[in-house]
Amino acid sequence: MTIDSGAMESLRDNHRRWLTKLGILEKPWLILGSAPSPTLPQDLIEYCARVDVNNSGKTANALGLPPADLTFRKKKKSWEEHPYVRTRGLLWLHTRPLWSMRLKLLLKPNVRYTSLMRATKSEREAIVDLVSGGLPPEVGEVGKVTNGVAALCYALYMGVPSVTLAGFSLTKMGHSYNDDGRLRRQIAEDRYVLMRLQNRGNVFTTEADLSEEIGFPLARNRGDIIRYNATTPRVFSDAQRSL
Repeated sequence: MTIDSGAMESLRDNHRRWLTKLGILEKPWLILGSAPSPTLPQDLIEYCARVDVNNSGKTANALGLPPADLTFRKKKKSWEEHPYVRTRGLLWLHTRPLWSMRLKLLLKPNVRYTSLMRATKSEREAIVDLVSGGLPPEVGEVGKVTNGVAALCYALYMGVPSVTLAGFSLTKMGHSYNDDGRLRRQIAEDRYVLMRLQNRGNVFTTEADLSEEIGFPLARNRGDIIRYNATTPRVFSDAQRSL
């Protein structure tokens, strides 16, 4: 399904207003993926807005971290695996209207959130395509990136100052929040899109293996990010709007 440019601009404006109300649009983001043994420097946790992807909030809870500033969640992701979601903003990839989504969440009393927003699967894919240029049909077997990489594209599309990836890996199998050791899918798709974003300058990672493989600067502390933000004007330019 193709979404026209006017609809995408409207979606971005709506989401930017929501993120502004949450107080995180102008902050650097730390996106927590689900790869095993994520690297989470306390210095960065305190400096950045934390964004949990799918059930990575279960890992954050186990580490004693505060509620997420934002949770980026797929419609089909199991709530049973992580019933104790704690987040200020919940961006739920869903097809139903917000009022129906709120009714569904009333049936999950252990899920604690402050504000709810929706995006559809088609909108998610359109954002990835606009930010990265899209996936060629011969890349990978699934034909789309994981939700973690989609969350990165969402952040860049919304114009946040910088994004740091934690708990992202193209080599480690399994997930941080369970012991199933399941194979990670969409590795080829993720690698392709991450490589397309490697030279943006405002994408960092705390994971040494991802930094080495893709080329993202390694963020060991807030100083690595502050130096970038201090030299880059924070203007949501026409160039950004025409990604």
